[in-house]
Amino acid sequence: KLNIGVDIIQHGVEGLVYLLTESSKLMASIPFHKEFGDTLKRCISEVDFQDSIHVLGFSDELNKSLLQLYLDNRKEIRSILGELAPRLPSYHSLEWRLDVQLASRSLRQQIKPAVTMKLHLNQNEDQTAQVLQTDPATLLHLIQQLEQALGEMKMNHCRRIVRNMK
Repeated sequence: KLNIGVDIIQHGVEGLVYLLTESSKLMASIPFHKEFGDTLKRCISEVDFQDSIHVLGFSDELNKSLLQLYLDNRKEIRSILGELAPRLPSYHSLEWRLDVQLASRSLRQQIKPAVTMKLHLNQNEDQTAQVLQTDPATLLHLIQQLEQALGEMKMNHCRRIVRNMK
């Protein structure tokens, strides 16, 4: 009926879906209790959405239609995206043990340390346990890498990215 190729229609629908999902995913922080610095999370505002689609070069009528479509459906899109998000396991507790082999039949004087950890996780109301074993040098390296990652998360650039991901 439209005399338009299937590829053009498919790309248009995919672009519209991308625009609506990304706009619904982005969160803006609004302070609502100045005394405690609490923030309220909500979808991007109408002005931000209009600024985002203005650069696409559409007509004013189409921009208004897209804005109305976004306003009508953003809550439903956010709820669907929330349901589709993967449910990752969360930390519950950790048990650990240090084993040291001091000698064996063939080597009477050897020191072979090993750290054994039992990591208890919660996932969807179920508890699971993972047993991990490593040597102390690898464990120290892992600790240094995690501390470095935590240090980087405190940087302003990373905070902005994480805030926009929520």
